[in-house]
Amino acid sequence: MDRSGVGRQPVVFVPGAGGIGLDFFLAHEQVARFATSLIYDRAGTGWSDDVALPRSTTEVTDELRALLGATGLPAPYVLVGHSLGGAYVQRYAQRFPDDVAAMLLIEPLHEDWNDYMPDHLKINTNAAAAEGALEVTGDLIAHFRRSFTETFSAFPQPLQGLLIDKHLSPERLLTGLREGSNVLAILDDLRAGGARPDVPLIVLSGTDIDAAQKLFASEGQLREQIAASGKLFASIAAKAPCGEHRSLPGTTHISIPMVRPDAVAAAVHDLARRAQQRP
Repeated sequence: MDRSGVGRQPVVFVPGAGGIGLDFFLAHEQVARFATSLIYDRAGTGWSDDVALPRSTTEVTDELRALLGATGLPAPYVLVGHSLGGAYVQRYAQRFPDDVAAMLLIEPLHEDWNDYMPDHLKINTNAAAAEGALEVTGDLIAHFRRSFTETFSAFPQPLQGLLIDKHLSPERLLTGLREGSNVLAILDDLRAGGARPDVPLIVLSGTDIDAAQKLFASEGQLREQIAASGKLFASIAAKAPCGEHRSLPGTTHISIPMVRPDAVAAAVHDLARRAQQRP
């Protein structure tokens, strides 16, 4: 983990499946100018110790709460969750509502996903099959390296190289597939977990497609998914008493934290201000 900055209502970044805390480095630096910011690697990801994957939402949120307790950072927190991390943030808010001041969800996994998707894009099987279907070859790794090099192009060296090498290392290359292989159970937990707390909420979403996504779906399918998920994200924001959806042209599902740290930091700033203005 890394902690930086000072300020009320600490900001905690929760990466997506296979993500690394330092993926948020540029946003972390910007947020630290006006708040206490914390990035970390979940167990089994990044530079943290290995654990058996996948893990339940209870395990992940208990771990996060223990981490925050160990740091001594006082609640409530502004929680920032990307993709699968967005599901973990929502589950944390369901379980520990008094600990949450606001939520920033970046392309979040949500239990209403299937309600917005055409039949061929619905989540209806265990995602564990995806790992077995992906053959790790030299060409695949080279493909990912080119994609990561573009995504992390604004990061300073040697951090850029360290991050790319860690993402592509044998022990971490398939972490995202493994973490997300219990996606149906995660959606069930969110569905049964009750309402989210009445706190300020912003949803960020991308509009473009990157090369890595084309390994798993056609461009046509990805365009359909982007259009449908945009409606889902707008609905999530509309259902929150203090919700807002911001679409970011030129970004993809994966790249928002890395290529638009300014948009992430601006959303965090707005959420922190709104949280402080509430009774």
